[in-house]
Amino acid sequence: MSIARHHNEWLSLIEISGPFLSLPVLLRTFPQGLEAVDRDGLTELRLAYDEWLDDQSSLKPSPAIHSVWLRYVLEHVLGFEKAALLEGQAIPTTLNTFVAEQGETLRPDLAVISSGSASQKPRLLVQLVPVTQGLEKSMQNHRWKASPAMRMLELLRATGVQLGLVTNGEQWMLVNAPKGETSAFVSWYAALWLEEPLTLRAFTSLLGSARFFSVAEEDTLEGMLKESVNEQQEVTDQLGYQVRRAVEVLIRAIDKADQDRGRALLKDIRESDLYEAALTVMMRLVFLFSAEERGLLLLGDPLYDQNYAVSTLRTQLRETADQQGEEVLERRFDAWCRLLATFRAVHDGIHHDRLNLPAYGGSLFDPDRYPFLEGRTSPPAPLPYGHGVPEGEGSSTADVLPISNRTVLHLLEALQILRVKVPGGGPAEPRRLSFRSLDVEQIGHVYEGLLDHIAVRAKDPVLGLIGSREKEPEISLASLQAEAAKGEKSFLEYLKEQTGRTENALRKALLEKPDVFAVQQLQIACNNDAAMYERVAAYAGMLRQDDFGYPAVFLPGSVYVTAGATRRATGTHYTPRSLTEPIVQHTLEPLVYSGPAEGSPKEEWKLKSPAELLELKVCDMAMGSAGFLVQVVRYLSERLLEAWDNLTLDLTPDLTPDPSPKQRGAIRITPEGQPATGKPGELIIPQDDEERLVLARRLVADRCIYGVDKNPLAVEIAKLSIWLTTMDKGRPFTFLDHALKCGDSLVGADEDMYRKWAFSMKGAQFTLYVTQLEEMIQTARQKRKELESFTVLDVRDAEHKAQLLKEADDAMARVKLGCDLLVGVRLLGLKKDEQETMLAHLLWDYVAGEPMEKPDAQRALHAAHKERAFHWPFEFPEVFATEGSGGFSAIVGNPPFVAGLRIS
Repeated sequence: MSIARHHNEWLSLIEISGPFLSLPVLLRTFPQGLEAVDRDGLTELRLAYDEWLDDQSSLKPSPAIHSVWLRYVLEHVLGFEKAALLEGQAIPTTLNTFVAEQGETLRPDLAVISSGSASQKPRLLVQLVPVTQGLEKSMQNHRWKASPAMRMLELLRATGVQLGLVTNGEQWMLVNAPKGETSAFVSWYAALWLEEPLTLRAFTSLLGSARFFSVAEEDTLEGMLKESVNEQQEVTDQLGYQVRRAVEVLIRAIDKADQDRGRALLKDIRESDLYEAALTVMMRLVFLFSAEERGLLLLGDPLYDQNYAVSTLRTQLRETADQQGEEVLERRFDAWCRLLATFRAVHDGIHHDRLNLPAYGGSLFDPDRYPFLEGRTSPPAPLPYGHGVPEGEGSSTADVLPISNRTVLHLLEALQILRVKVPGGGPAEPRRLSFRSLDVEQIGHVYEGLLDHIAVRAKDPVLGLIGSREKEPEISLASLQAEAAKGEKSFLEYLKEQTGRTENALRKALLEKPDVFAVQQLQIACNNDAAMYERVAAYAGMLRQDDFGYPAVFLPGSVYVTAGATRRATGTHYTPRSLTEPIVQHTLEPLVYSGPAEGSPKEEWKLKSPAELLELKVCDMAMGSAGFLVQVVRYLSERLLEAWDNLTLDLTPDLTPDPSPKQRGAIRITPEGQPATGKPGELIIPQDDEERLVLARRLVADRCIYGVDKNPLAVEIAKLSIWLTTMDKGRPFTFLDHALKCGDSLVGADEDMYRKWAFSMKGAQFTLYVTQLEEMIQTARQKRKELESFTVLDVRDAEHKAQLLKEADDAMARVKLGCDLLVGVRLLGLKKDEQETMLAHLLWDYVAGEPMEKPDAQRALHAAHKERAFHWPFEFPEVFATEGSGGFSAIVGNPPFVAGLRIS
């Protein structure tokens, strides 16, 4: 086994959430692999663990034995001498912190501090909890219910110490809280140390005392983590590159199927729709991998594993490829059908004696959004969720796309197998990627990178050239020949600019002659057209290959993926969690607490009621992949949990100062904090801590967040980010269509502009229109408020929300049409008097309810739609319901920049 594979193996065996150690750093620090564990020590560890486990499993576990086991691991396994583990009064008070708003002091049980220098430096804070206390569960016997993991994170941030260790004896969690960077949680399990000794070697190599006191600074755990920060961006960028290549593979496969059908399949499909469909397939796979890894689907059920799971599908296809060769997979096409079945199963649900999967609904898995993916030309008649498609309708009569198993394998491996570069050259080392270790923000960043690419249909032959990862150009053959005719020097300068490669590398590539195998591949790519082959062969050494080894030659009529607008031009900019966290916290603190706005000290802050928290409206007006909104959901849901707990304590003053979950569950309250009445359909706060957190996140997503982005694909990526944050086993996707919308935040009409224009006409017709206008706005507000008044518990709730949104949009359609006319005329570039004349003419037809079919109306509407005009008060009428004081509670995010201009 190679050393790189050795490190990849143990990384895959531990639980990682957030950025951790990168492979290049591990290879530098441990070039021979992890430090070995003494065999006698392993035997002793097994005896100590078994004794502790037997005691903890007894009816009356001994706290003394629990304490002895924890000390044994710290002193004998990790090698910390008693003198190095400060406790009690020996721990400096500077390592304590008072959480004023919670009225609680946090302090470590033990601390490792480097000595022998002028100033002692705390290196590791240790928290010990009972074995019954889950490290990610709400804290028992404390008013503040934050989990041990989150309490350690708060302590580290407050004291400026980077590393913390939290344990209940079975789970040993390292908490990494670097200042100004994303935090991480890494867990080892004592039971696994004995089953997989490699995890024990990792535990002792990284957290042993020698790593803190006996190595150079860059080789300490803090130094390794600091060095790995730069490498984490490489991981995200590499994943983004792999996903882009996968999208290209899928589009080429669909294009090949279209070519085989005489170009009939995609005859009425725009290239932009094809690109969005391919990207949607990859987003579906991301959701499935994430849901399966988190136990939210049926992974582990033999029937699901064999016929639906994407995780097992990749394994099955890879085994076949390794045994029989990938070429065999090119002649099999059942894997694509299985993916389509899984997509439908997630959307519609499965109700069978042997397999029961609830319907998740949502636009992401809607089979009728891109029917051509199933070989259908139009959607079938709508059917109730869970009923499939009856015989003779929809997909049962469709000629399913012949997407090969080899293509499906590459789609799956692009997401699950990261090809990491090994220092010193050599082939990239495959590493299995865990979606549990990726932040939602990182996943969003991967897909944001695809927003600056588009699908294009070739009018002339186009060649894809080898370049850097950021510069892989597609250039027409005619353009290459024209540039080559200008002479070698000019041609090399042109190619250098296009590809980012050196002139020497380009000169060598132009002189390269293809071997026999490469000639065959190039002839196939040229569709065995001898004349085309002769033209293309001159650039054979410069052509990049696709994932199947074929040169990137796109013949006329073919669809290919290429860079479109730059990311800044699309308005997309990635913001890491290390920035979204403090911005959201400092923005929302004055809204969730009474006290900050008045300048009161923290100990006097008072958390607002659940009802007040759920009334907040927070918007990101240029949301991208929703990094800020995801953090809003996290922050507000945590405050909502605290508000529920505070309310429970207020309702149970005679029970105990800190009621147990069982006692707390007996106090039945609604999300708004009202005592439950027992009415049918009334939502009750669940007893289980994990269920409470999921419900809190879904409620916040339902009621509190709003977002807008100019790019329609960004809106879909934002929905995916929120869905990944609010996933709940057995519950459909949270409904977001009313809150996350596509539009240009800086272009649109406000209510004052619209009323001044629409009310500028006098007479009976005007009076009638004013009455109708108020009715339309009131109807839309009422429907949207009703939509937000309940959460999605089953697919019928999602359908009811969709119907209410449709009714609200229908009510507001005429108003938004008028706003489009008003803004569209302004966008035509006319002189002011010409604008006013056109608006006056349009107003008569508009108020009279005439169809907007005249040339002036069509010009104005086209201009507004092209700019994706967004009319805030009429898109979110419930937010602007209160005249004079309506609007959002807070705005978060990166502003929608206008290039080079200041925003007043």
